[in-house]
Amino acid sequence: MQKRILFYFSLLTLCISCQQSTTEVKQEDTFAKGADISWLPQMEADGYIFYNDDGTPEDCFKILKDHGINSIRLRTWVNPSDDPHSGHCSKEETVAMAKRAKDWDMRVMINFHYSDSWADPGKQHKPKDWEGLDFDQLKETLYDYTEGVMTALKEAGVTPEWVQAGNEIPSGMIYPEGHTDNWDQLAQLINCGYDAVKAVSPTTKIILHVDQGNNNERFRWWFDNAEKYGAKYDIIGMSFYPWWLEGKPDYSEIIDDLGHNLNDMANRYNKEVMVVETGGEDTKPQNTYEMLRAVIRKVKEVPDGKGTGVFYWEPQGARSWSRYPLSAWGDNGRPTKAMDAFIE
Repeated sequence: MQKRILFYFSLLTLCISCQQSTTEVKQEDTFAKGADISWLPQMEADGYIFYNDDGTPEDCFKILKDHGINSIRLRTWVNPSDDPHSGHCSKEETVAMAKRAKDWDMRVMINFHYSDSWADPGKQHKPKDWEGLDFDQLKETLYDYTEGVMTALKEAGVTPEWVQAGNEIPSGMIYPEGHTDNWDQLAQLINCGYDAVKAVSPTTKIILHVDQGNNNERFRWWFDNAEKYGAKYDIIGMSFYPWWLEGKPDYSEIIDDLGHNLNDMANRYNKEVMVVETGGEDTKPQNTYEMLRAVIRKVKEVPDGKGTGVFYWEPQGARSWSRYPLSAWGDNGRPTKAMDAFIE
């Protein structure tokens, strides 16, 4: 009898172990290791040369893929300028980049800023052509624009895995109508984007994106209101930039706060969660590497496989070209140690 009990106990333990192993393999296959590389067309047009780890010139997509990147995020602006750093990202350029990503067998995230240039927590400027519209006209225009971009992607053979309705929108988007002072209107605008995406691509998941991923109070307030006013979405997206926070704390001081917030959001709203933007100092590649490994670990630890990905913002956007201090590219044109975090 004792031997039989031991046999069944061993069999049960083996089955549990196999289930855990299968879950881990499945998550590793589907986990998004991503990069927003929206600056790439401008860099290439400007003659910037990308080098692989061996110092050989190579397509940036190939270098990223060799470093474990399997997903590409692309911002799109309504009527952008030709400015090399604050322009481009038109519908046409976004579609062309998405097609390149697909050709490299990478999944695609489209990030609608709903602006002619940068939209972020400090600014959410309405596209110039949308000025003067009444609210019903604004909703219709947003829907038509979103549907138009999605249709162009579909005609190019690209089905985005994810779409963001707005970029870093803790205070809303498309001011003043879509400010969080007008939550009901903000939710209606979000839902116009949601409905337009789903009309063209029903399988695409919609992300709502808020900054300061370590700030649980901020996220609870925002998504409680999103639920209250009926905003439709599939995934909660976060930014995690220690460098941009007050006092510029080291990631190690707040990584547990990020982990807590990820778990709380997934449980509280029964949604998938992602870190859709992160980055560390290019002059501290080892620290950035360690931060990325910690962020990836925290996202993967979210129960029930609801932590689904981590995206680095403009890792290839070398400071020598962009003046941006949080890339993962060195002055030698090669990826830094930080990019190795996505391989392991």
